[in-house]
Amino acid sequence: MPARSFRVMNVVGARPNMMKMAPLFKEMKSADFFDPILVHTGQHYDYDLSQVFFEQLQMPQPDHNLEVGSGTHHSQTAAVMERFGKLVQDCRPDMIVVVGDVNSTMACALVGAKELIPVAHVEAGLRSGDRTMPEEINRVVTDAVSDLLFTTEEGAADNLRREGIPQERIHFVGNLMIDSLVHGLDAARRSSLKARMGLKAKGYVVLTLHRPANVDDPTRLLKTLKVVAEIAQEYPVVFPIHPRTKARIANLGFDGTREWSEGIEGPGILTIPPASYLDFIGLVDEAALVITDSGGLQEETTYLGVDCLTFRENTERPVTLLHGTNRLVGTDPGALLREAKIVLHTPHSNSHGSQVPPPLWDGKTASRIVSVLQEYLLKNVVGPSLRRAG
Repeated sequence: MPARSFRVMNVVGARPNMMKMAPLFKEMKSADFFDPILVHTGQHYDYDLSQVFFEQLQMPQPDHNLEVGSGTHHSQTAAVMERFGKLVQDCRPDMIVVVGDVNSTMACALVGAKELIPVAHVEAGLRSGDRTMPEEINRVVTDAVSDLLFTTEEGAADNLRREGIPQERIHFVGNLMIDSLVHGLDAARRSSLKARMGLKAKGYVVLTLHRPANVDDPTRLLKTLKVVAEIAQEYPVVFPIHPRTKARIANLGFDGTREWSEGIEGPGILTIPPASYLDFIGLVDEAALVITDSGGLQEETTYLGVDCLTFRENTERPVTLLHGTNRLVGTDPGALLREAKIVLHTPHSNSHGSQVPPPLWDGKTASRIVSVLQEYLLKNVVGPSLRRAG
């Protein structure tokens, strides 16, 4: 390792973080300039939600796993700060890189700010305008304390400037999620899951549902599931079900879902465990429609040109509405049903244009970020060799 390499601590805590971090960490590892350290907070900690993603994204095992686990938002944030803070004090990195908008993102950014260590936030500036979303609080706080803010879409810089972030700290670099998607798409298309489920291209719907606003109110959740069941009379609905959502549905006594196993085919809502990254992308790639309340899936369907209905009142990713195949339908189940029928009964129903990806969604975002990091560290941070010499 060259004496002038810079120690950069890279943090992941949940599955979307891993998809963003994988290409960036790989790019850092290939450059002698960096001594990258991978930290997993353990916010998502079981095999299906974590380990398999490391394997399929070709990420090394984390150098440190904080094993925080689940809990309330405030207890989880506090646990991450306590454990990550001790690690930072022991390791004294030259920079901390956080991605996305989960509790780990904000907690580790706050530690960096309090320890006077530069923080870089990947996916900065996204705003839904809805402070009832925990992710929105995480985004705002993380951006406020970060030294470098890497944006995925051009409008994000406007949000940051309105909040008083100097322009020189903002860098429009593109979308790391798309780097991972580009790298893994061929392998995803070879996934056997569709064939094992008896699914035909453009002959099924993919559903993801996990946000508290959509799954915690039993009455609202039941109405939503009944609408999805109506859609599923025509098109099988594949539902990779989050453990939290599965527990909520079990409490409802709703009998309109079937747990898929080998040999089960046909219409209906087919639940499967959380899918691996490659299996899931393979499913989405050939779906007739995706219904989601996720953020990242709005981006992936945009790149793939797959129709997407976002079951939320707002989105922090407006570029997917302007450039992509995403439609914001609100949270009225009746509106969801109407929009789904339009998409499924109208050939080439995408009304958003040419399906050209948004600017800089080209699979080269990691290299752009690494260039900015290198320039910043050379100008602003005393490297480890000089620090020890002092």
